[in-house]
Amino acid sequence: MSETTAFEPRIVAFLCNWCTYTGADLAGTSRLQYPPNVRIIRTMCSSAVDPVYVLKPLLEGADGVLIGGCHPGDCHYQTGNYKTRRRYVALQEILKTSGIDARRVWLRWISASEGQKFASTVTDMVTAMKELGPNPARENWAA
Repeated sequence: MSETTAFEPRIVAFLCNWCTYTGADLAGTSRLQYPPNVRIIRTMCSSAVDPVYVLKPLLEGADGVLIGGCHPGDCHYQTGNYKTRRRYVALQEILKTSGIDARRVWLRWISASEGQKFASTVTDMVTAMKELGPNPARENWAA
């Protein structure tokens, strides 16, 4: 990467249909400003996000992954976000043992009415990923 090209992180976001995705939609319809670095994948529940789905984009060069779900106790599927929280803890261990910086994966509870929180989360995550620098797996793309 040349010195004149600023690093812009690529973030993949898995968002729960009922809360975080709707919060992202609210951010858009409210015309809230946040960086365009995020690519959203809509899931029916955050518990549908298998750790393999998080690892794949990281291994293919994404700089960060955001998992967004309903607040604990507010899950449309009753206990889905508790399952997500357990998986996230296990995923952190998988990331550590595989040499991937665990700070590249965020789990956030954002409700449908929290468009501003979604915009702030994306902004904060882009800033954090810029501080971490490019994912080392990006080098594989050039080969």
